[in-house]
Amino acid sequence: MSKLAELFRQGKHDELWQRCCGFIDLSLEDSMRIQRRLLLEQLELLKGCQLGRRIFRGSNPRSVDEFRELVPLTTYTDYAPYLLKRRMDVLPRKPILWQYTSGKSGEYAFRWAPVTARQLDEIEPLVFALLFFSSCKKRREIVFQEHDKILYGMAPPPYATGTMTRVLPHELFNLLPPVEEAERMSFEDRIRQGFELALSEGLDLCLAMSSVTVAIGNRFSQKNGKTNIKALLKRPRALLRLAKGLVKSKLAGRPLMPRDLWPLKGLITFGIDGSVFREKIKETWGRYPLDFHGCTEAPLIAMQTWDYQGMTFIPHLNFLEFIPEEEAIKAWQEPSYQPATYLLDEVKPGNYELVITSFHGGPFIRYRLGHLVKITSLRNERLNIDIPQMAFLSRIDDQIDIAGFTRLSEKVIWQAVENSGLAYQDWVACKEVKQDTPRLHLYIEAKQDGYTTTEQIAAAVHEELKKLDAPYADLESFTSLRPLEVTLLPQGAFKLYKLKQQAAGAELAHLKPPHLNPSEATIDFLVNTAGRVTVREEQKVEA
Repeated sequence: MSKLAELFRQGKHDELWQRCCGFIDLSLEDSMRIQRRLLLEQLELLKGCQLGRRIFRGSNPRSVDEFRELVPLTTYTDYAPYLLKRRMDVLPRKPILWQYTSGKSGEYAFRWAPVTARQLDEIEPLVFALLFFSSCKKRREIVFQEHDKILYGMAPPPYATGTMTRVLPHELFNLLPPVEEAERMSFEDRIRQGFELALSEGLDLCLAMSSVTVAIGNRFSQKNGKTNIKALLKRPRALLRLAKGLVKSKLAGRPLMPRDLWPLKGLITFGIDGSVFREKIKETWGRYPLDFHGCTEAPLIAMQTWDYQGMTFIPHLNFLEFIPEEEAIKAWQEPSYQPATYLLDEVKPGNYELVITSFHGGPFIRYRLGHLVKITSLRNERLNIDIPQMAFLSRIDDQIDIAGFTRLSEKVIWQAVENSGLAYQDWVACKEVKQDTPRLHLYIEAKQDGYTTTEQIAAAVHEELKKLDAPYADLESFTSLRPLEVTLLPQGAFKLYKLKQQAAGAELAHLKPPHLNPSEATIDFLVNTAGRVTVREEQKVEA
């Protein structure tokens, strides 16, 4: 049993809170001292390994300023030759485990990342912090008790969320189903058995991806009235709980929802679309989810506290740098361009791309996550937290993330469009949110006006995406979400865009819009301005 688990069991809540949640009481100056000290420790490890020397390109940074001046920004491409093969001999410290997430569609199926023992030790107290923040109403309040029941709704290892679940002390809480069983089950079986156990034993916390939490609630409502009562007769506690829940839902005049069955102490979700699903989760589960931000390369970057507003940055897991949005876009479009970065004590409210350097022997060095975040405030005045607050906005790199399941590249979307058999001039695609649901919106100009309908294009491209990208197919099977939406652009839209760019003196590389994540102004021109020009041209012909 870990020291933290022992403190929990002994009821030493003040000491436990301080160890796990004390980072929110740091001053910004203290946070920066931690950032600088741990970076200097990491630099010494990097100088002694092959990966570090390769990224440093002969430089020998001795300070934070030299590090930022001499070491280039990196992407996963810089690490792929080593990490995809899970080579441990090149790393700054030998990992205790490897974890992965979906890769770049059309290039590699997964992105692998190592986790060191020290990193895992630092993650454990932060998992406790998530539990405490999800259920408390003030500082130093710990609501959870030993043997509370937790629904295991995270992806199993080697996904990063499964790794975090392993850090959760199983000797203190009852995971439904137990971890050793859950990791051998399919997602469907795990959720089904988890709910069956929760009906009998109760449920205190749900821990799941945001999109999965919504899917669980939706499926639960859809199965209203279809429960196998005969099977429940053997489990009277489950039957009683279900009967009480059905009465609540009938009195409310709506389908049965999880909120009718369990008064949760806490609800923790994870995923890039957390803010999108926030209200849906509240509706079905009866409380807002506590959200945190992280990824496979950096499992925990920031987390909400008990006011469920902005996320507070965690200063002791990664060195944090921030690229202003306009600079970040330019750097993705021109890979040779090295934008300036800001530190945690230099940011102002606004949008930035996150850059991280791993602490504690991790491999990533000035690594561009492709995550666009918004600094919502420089501190949390209401809770007196003296660390900048953030909210996740979207991806800013050359991929589109949908519900945390898949990251679609330009290459795979293009291939799906090609394979659909549609005769087209060109296309652009972006992620949009409509009715609190993430959408992959494809704007395409067909070669023949009226050649086909948007429904036919969407159906054909959707099926091709499922063939080309397994995580995209999982998205539909796990969550019943068909995210693709198609808009047919007016004839000549891309030609008009090119003429506009030429008239503005744009360089050759910018005469066509980017296929992925074009600006709102670009989409507005392709949809509306081009449409009005087309109508005027038609009117001239008729006249």
